[in-house]
Amino acid sequence: MNIILVPGSKNGKGQIACLSHRHLILLAVVGLLALPVFVGALTYKMERLIERSTGSSALAMQERILAEQQVAIQDTRRHTDAHLNALTRRLGEMQAELLRLNALGARLTRMAKLDPREFNFSEPVGVGGPERPGVAGTAPDTRQALESLSRHLDRQREKLKALESVMLDRKLSAQITPSGWPVDGGWVSSGFGVRTDPFTGRQSAHDGADIAARLGSPVYAMGDGVISFAGDKQGYGLTVEVTHQSGLVTRYAHLRALLAKVGDRVKKGQTVALVGTTGRSTGPHLHFEVVKQGVSVNPAGYLQNGRN
Repeated sequence: MNIILVPGSKNGKGQIACLSHRHLILLAVVGLLALPVFVGALTYKMERLIERSTGSSALAMQERILAEQQVAIQDTRRHTDAHLNALTRRLGEMQAELLRLNALGARLTRMAKLDPREFNFSEPVGVGGPERPGVAGTAPDTRQALESLSRHLDRQREKLKALESVMLDRKLSAQITPSGWPVDGGWVSSGFGVRTDPFTGRQSAHDGADIAARLGSPVYAMGDGVISFAGDKQGYGLTVEVTHQSGLVTRYAHLRALLAKVGDRVKKGQTVALVGTTGRSTGPHLHFEVVKQGVSVNPAGYLQNGRN
């Protein structure tokens, strides 16, 4: 077998190489041995490249998964913090509400004149009982427990407000309804109804109650109202009349001096006059009278021992 080698330059001369059968066989053997080695090396290189590529993709995927998990953890942490903050705020509101309810309860206790040892809102309510099997150690849902407590507080607040409203209405009614004692000390020297007239000695009607009292001692309004009369009245002497919102009129007569004028608004217990002996009177005393719908009624039900 002849092989002609042609040089690249124009002036170069070609060379002829002669290969014998032995040379050809040797080349074929070498080629057959080298080709598998080459192919194997090439395959190994490609597998390594593929493994590197696959490993890089897997690593990138793992990194993405880790990043997503980290974001999810951060989101969960933020949500948890938000829920804890909300629960903390709610707990603070409920604690403030408890303080308000305790203050309201204490005020109602004072208003109702109840025994503070029985209704002590500054101390926790006593609770207890034996531990039941299967119940101990179970933790209730915090949010559900808080909501249940909140509803309970709302109900308690409404009840206390209703109680306060009722008590305030009663107090207001007591203020506008004459009651108490119109002077300091003293005693009833002549009651309501038929009696022996001290001047004529004959039986006659007495429209009020005479309260013997020290001359010049203060006369107190028996309830909130407006001065509807202040002056001299025949038989009564100096007189003050107070018209109350309930429609009743209280009359204070035989006075020494008037300390209020017509149109003045007076409060229960306010001084409106001084005890005297003016008019048809035998000595210092207060004539107290209650007029209902134009008719004098027995004032005994409105008088209480001691000044109110």
